[in-house]
Amino acid sequence: MDAKSVVEYAQKNGAKILDLRFIDVPGVWQHVSYPIEELTVESFHDGFGMDASSIRGWAQIHESDMLLIPDPNTAFMDPFRDVPTLLMICDAQDPISRKPYDRDVRNLAHRAEEYLQKSGIADQAFFGAEAEFFIFDNVRFQTSQNFGFYHVDSDEGRWESGKAEDNLGYRPRYKEGYFPVPPTDHYQDMRTEMVMRLQEAGITVECHHHEVATAGQCEIDFKFDTLIHAADNMCKYKYIIRNVAYRNGKTVTFMPKPIFTDNGSGMHTHQSLWKGGKPLFAGDKYAGLSEMALWYIGGLLKHAAAIVAFAAPTTNSYKRLVPGYEAPVNLAYSRRNRSAAVRIPMYSANPKAKRLEFRPPDPSCNPYLAYSAMLMAGLDGIENKIDPGGPLDKDIFELSPEEAAKVPSVPGSLDASLKALEKDQAFLTKGGVFTAEFIDLWIEYKMKKEVDPVRMRPHPHEFELYYDI
Repeated sequence: MDAKSVVEYAQKNGAKILDLRFIDVPGVWQHVSYPIEELTVESFHDGFGMDASSIRGWAQIHESDMLLIPDPNTAFMDPFRDVPTLLMICDAQDPISRKPYDRDVRNLAHRAEEYLQKSGIADQAFFGAEAEFFIFDNVRFQTSQNFGFYHVDSDEGRWESGKAEDNLGYRPRYKEGYFPVPPTDHYQDMRTEMVMRLQEAGITVECHHHEVATAGQCEIDFKFDTLIHAADNMCKYKYIIRNVAYRNGKTVTFMPKPIFTDNGSGMHTHQSLWKGGKPLFAGDKYAGLSEMALWYIGGLLKHAAAIVAFAAPTTNSYKRLVPGYEAPVNLAYSRRNRSAAVRIPMYSANPKAKRLEFRPPDPSCNPYLAYSAMLMAGLDGIENKIDPGGPLDKDIFELSPEEAAKVPSVPGSLDASLKALEKDQAFLTKGGVFTAEFIDLWIEYKMKKEVDPVRMRPHPHEFELYYDI
């Protein structure tokens, strides 16, 4: 849609409120609302003023004025509001220079797409991410100087099997949540409701199902799109899924590892490059890939330790990225092998379906940053013809110690990933896509707000281990 058609769309749907969305640096949607009369064709140029100083990672108080510029292509009616509400995603601009605001990560994703165009390698990068999540009945958590705890309740949780009341017995066993029918799958109807709302928001859904873990782990897959549109859709996806669950008296988390001893939630990210409407990753090399696709893989593997600083960006991410649990910790590529960081899906021989899947990311990431980092790594691989080495087609757990030692792995902590990013960032700053200032901001924020607070606190299990030491 263009500006005029959005105004007409709002009138046709009886919109009374305009809700503008944007994303903070860690990756949480923010919003501000206006009476619909404030929306005019001129609004798409003039923008809407806001104070950016209270947004995480954004402006300092002395430079806090900012403009939100709505993107007309993102307009849809919010399915959860009592009053008809038109929702749009925005880009941020500096009101004085009218230049895109550097710390708005959607603008950073625009720069990544522009760099792709200027490279001449391709004109479109497609991303399709599979974001898993858990549906819980209740969650409590709190930390202070003298205590810290969390407690999760899930009617579908295996640990509930021995309770005396309200127990009908159908619960997935650990690692057996993929794909039992109802009543063992408690959330078929709720996921279907989520799918209906996603479709109303313009997202093409491909399938939905229960995932491997117990305690309500689910996945809804939707169609790939270009980088920014795919990131926009991931934001819509999280918003809609959370709100459907909330309306059903449940709560959803995209936290990668909320349950000990069971599978965590990943965000396996399929990607491919196209030019002139033709796929560039199909060829006659390994697993039906082109030489360009293998170079792209080479870039992903070479820079993986830095990529996961954006794609697996929480301390909790590294509770998932451990051997076992189908965790893709091995920096290798393979067709079908899900323990490899890069998998080449083999479902179809159609060249248009040829793609690769980068498996370390998880849904706690900011999609604009994660997709942009993956694209820049892949392009660096193509530009420098980086050889990814041979594929890993064996079960990693059946390798000899000598063979296993030759397979590198992703960092074991957020701290280690941030250190890798500090050392390896030249591939990100090409064309000014990521700036050194933004990367420094990211590292400082993550260390100060997340790594250090977790590292400095006693862990509840430490009392189990050490209280009587």
